[in-house]
Amino acid sequence: MKKMILIAGPCVIESKELVFKVANELKEFNEDERIDFYFKSSFDKANRTSIDSFRGPGLEKGLEILEAVKKEFSMKILTDIHESYQADPVAKVADVLQIPAFLCRQTDLLVAAAKTKAKVNIKKGQFLNPADIKYSVKKVLQTRGEEKEGFEVAQKNGVFVAERGSSFGYGNLVVDMRSLLIMREFAPVIFDATHSVQMPGAMGGKSGGKSEFIEPLARAAAAVGVDGFFFETHTNPCEALCDGANMLNTSKLKNCVETLLKLSEISNKG
Repeated sequence: MKKMILIAGPCVIESKELVFKVANELKEFNEDERIDFYFKSSFDKANRTSIDSFRGPGLEKGLEILEAVKKEFSMKILTDIHESYQADPVAKVADVLQIPAFLCRQTDLLVAAAKTKAKVNIKKGQFLNPADIKYSVKKVLQTRGEEKEGFEVAQKNGVFVAERGSSFGYGNLVVDMRSLLIMREFAPVIFDATHSVQMPGAMGGKSGGKSEFIEPLARAAAAVGVDGFFFETHTNPCEALCDGANMLNTSKLKNCVETLLKLSEISNKG
């Protein structure tokens, strides 16, 4: 049976206590045989809107906390890297290196990630034609010695891409469901349900969001057909230090995932 990829966790590492609390809430997903689960949280949010925004504990302390989660809960780890030098040390802890959307065309960053043994999740930039993310995928594949391309080649090499909406005017994103099919021609696709409802810069120096659209969009993506889902989640999004407006409460996530598993099973049969 094909497992549904699920990436979930708080946007940024606020504290070890918070991260462990969320991980404990999510452990049932890690134990579900239908799910290929990855715990996600960022040690540094280097692309926040304002210089005054909370960024996280930094590389050393952040990796220490993520490694503790890995050991305590036996979870695989996904986290972002923003600079090439971070790839090697982060790959010693993380199973997946995530390339942020704004950096999805940065050749040196992609190559550095590709040189590690970690999987690579490339988030499609809000500004990018979905067909063009294949060139970012090719940078990783060619660095890993692959001259061929396509869904199965990317899957074998642990490379996938994430859809997180496209810029639509100022301060708004839309999801073109056609992009899921376009990108799935050359790589497994993860639907980033929470960033897709983000409203960049909408709250005066920080991003807003419309969390009520997270679940409907995720269900739509499952119906179209994707390989997995990305949710930033928190025990209390209203108190989150990053992206609270577009995060999903951990209790709501559980019902949402069960629905997605059912829809994905139907979609895969089709």
